[in-house]
Amino acid sequence: MKRLPVIVFITVSTILLGSCSSSESSSAKKSVDDIYTAGKASFDNGNYLDAQAQFDVIKLQYPASQYADDAQYYTAEINFERGEFIMAAFNYNQVRRSYPSSEYVRESMFKAAQCYEKIALPADRDQENTRKAIQAYTDFQALFVRDSLSLEASKRIRELRDRLAERFWLIADHYLLTLSRKAAMIQLDAIIDEYPDTKWLEPALVKKIELLVELQRIDEARTSIATYRRLIKQPQQQSVVDAIERGL
Repeated sequence: MKRLPVIVFITVSTILLGSCSSSESSSAKKSVDDIYTAGKASFDNGNYLDAQAQFDVIKLQYPASQYADDAQYYTAEINFERGEFIMAAFNYNQVRRSYPSSEYVRESMFKAAQCYEKIALPADRDQENTRKAIQAYTDFQALFVRDSLSLEASKRIRELRDRLAERFWLIADHYLLTLSRKAAMIQLDAIIDEYPDTKWLEPALVKKIELLVELQRIDEARTSIATYRRLIKQPQQQSVVDAIERGL
């Protein structure tokens, strides 16, 4: 009986210590609101490593929370700021795929297109990312027809299409250097048929006319001259075409 108070004291102490430990653990556990607030603050301060860690917690542990799309979007923003444009494009695209009603869809779609444009190569190299950028800008325009960024998307598409047309021009020029006129003609026709809205249309038409004359395909040359006069509204090489026509 003398040992009973000691046992009671130990039992009560154990319960109290356990309660305190549980309370401390509960207070140490941050809410999703706290995690997002901390992550956004780190992002705004340029502490991208810490911000990424916080956003990863949200994406992994709170995928159905109100901050899930925020975490996905700012993950892409971190990639963009670091110049990791392939990963940025992937994560921007994930915003639309996973959260189609998110407020970040508009910005994510446009920035995904910008990412592809930033990693697109010059005209003499592979043009896969140029085409991806054009498609991404086109998708943006389809969804946000009257958006102010739609005009900027149109401008970017024109410049990117110029690059694709330039690639055909460079290949045609290579064939001309090797005296492969017919092969060059195929490349010029690709510009005329597929990229009539680019700055390479007039040079391609003029060069085609010259090649047709060299190949003694006079009727086709006259047809191409008529096409030139119909399509080129502000000609820069009209004197060249006029001289060719007079010589036919």
